Amino acid sequence: MLSLTGHNYIGGERRAAGTTLLKSIDASSGEALPYTFIQATPEEVDAAAQAAAAAYPTYRNLSAERRAEFLEAIADEIDALGDDFVALVTRETALPAARIQGERGRTSGQMRLFAKVLRRGDFYGARIDRALPDRQPLPRPDIRQYQIGVGPVAVFGASNFPLAFSTAGGDTASALAAGCPVVFKAHSGHMAAAECMASAVIRAAEKTGMPKGVFNMIFGGGVGEILVKHPVIQAVGFTGSLKGGRALCDMAAARPQPIPVFAEMSSVNPVIVLPGALKARGATVAKELAGSVVLGCGQFCTNPGLVIGIRSAEFSEFVAGLSDAIASQPAQTMLNAGTLRSYTGGVAQLKGHAKVSHLAGNEQTGNQAQPQLFKADVSMLLEGDHLLQEEVFGPTTIVVEVADSAELTRALQSMHGQLTATLIAERDDLSAFRDLLPLLEVKAGRVLLNGYPTGVEVCDAMVHGGPYPATSDARGTSVGTLAIHRFLRPVCYQNYPDEVLPEALQNANPLGIQRLVDGVHTRDALS
Repeated sequence: MLSLTGHNYIGGERRAAGTTLLKSIDASSGEALPYTFIQATPEEVDAAAQAAAAAYPTYRNLSAERRAEFLEAIADEIDALGDDFVALVTRETALPAARIQGERGRTSGQMRLFAKVLRRGDFYGARIDRALPDRQPLPRPDIRQYQIGVGPVAVFGASNFPLAFSTAGGDTASALAAGCPVVFKAHSGHMAAAECMASAVIRAAEKTGMPKGVFNMIFGGGVGEILVKHPVIQAVGFTGSLKGGRALCDMAAARPQPIPVFAEMSSVNPVIVLPGALKARGATVAKELAGSVVLGCGQFCTNPGLVIGIRSAEFSEFVAGLSDAIASQPAQTMLNAGTLRSYTGGVAQLKGHAKVSHLAGNEQTGNQAQPQLFKADVSMLLEGDHLLQEEVFGPTTIVVEVADSAELTRALQSMHGQLTATLIAERDDLSAFRDLLPLLEVKAGRVLLNGYPTGVEVCDAMVHGGPYPATSDARGTSVGTLAIHRFLRPVCYQNYPDEVLPEALQNANPLGIQRLVDGVHTRDALS
């Protein structure tokens, strides 16, 4: 058994002054695991935030190379977590070992990717407009801009990705890359995994000489509000429900100093199946789509929760095939009992709606989630019914049949913001329905063609975000290297001597980075 203390991580120390004890649960059996975690007291939440604030001046002024070495050391420590760790996470989440092993690799890979971003230097966003002393009617001063980390960041762990979107996940990686110390609020569904990952981060911080307080972690319910309202916290990263994310946004906006919350919340990720694709490969699409719906027990924020097609014999045949495919899928254990309750409630709401018919799926009984397929009347979309606008988190999807292309356009126009939107189409479909892509572009952060939204590549070009309520700020992403920009802000220097400027803005360009100089991108030194 792994040796875990259940104590909070604050300023490089373990602290446990609280009296509220928390237990981690075996997701499959419902039994308590042999670990106890101590909920942070308000004083400990304050201490964690203050530790991050104390670390900020030193940490943000470290070279990009030093921060890159820290991230790579974290990656090495994560990779070193062995089979006992994988077995523990599978017990906490009911996710299979192969999934946890893959997620471990993705999490360490994210750290290494942000290390590359730091060495590349484009995150500085360096811009230089040199002085024009002879300009008429007024001279232009020397003006130079680069980006710095905003300050301490609060990060909330996600339930469905115990590694990649949690303790050392994408929000933490991008905040640390930006030069922002982190206070992480562990998710109650996998506290043991969180402690193991936090220990890996702390070991890496010690090995690379990072300031104490660069990473802190607190356990417990109710501590999140204290953290978000703490005056030293300058931004929040969150992945979870619309209700939870909106509550954090409202808290942050109501502060004496409002701060940004980058919350990923709710998306039904519509899949539009066009006529040419149905004729060419409708049966194949039905099987593939069913596989995407039930993948990971449907517990992905990109799960395809809505399938839209135009009325035809081919679409009816496709729906029949999708029904058969969903009906043949086995029940699966969900992340925890709370997730199962929410899923059961969502399924019950759909079954109880007069304009929704149940097409496939066994009765929801026992402690596993049964895959389900429903069909809803298009009027529910056109009238903005919330049942079709908010995700049912689990292995279910809803089919909507529209009368023609005009009704398809109206239905999509009525939809809220999404993380993803997918077209299943042949080349002729893309020509015949050319107006769909511009429409989907304003509805979603990622527009797919002939693929399925489950599975998010971690790379420079990825966008895992979208218009509200998919996220609270459509200008960012929580996956991919663009995520670093959520935790940076620009600073402008005017008329400073060269030796006082940060290296990114000095004439000699000692960092060797690409800069925008008088409107031209260059790596050259300035005379």
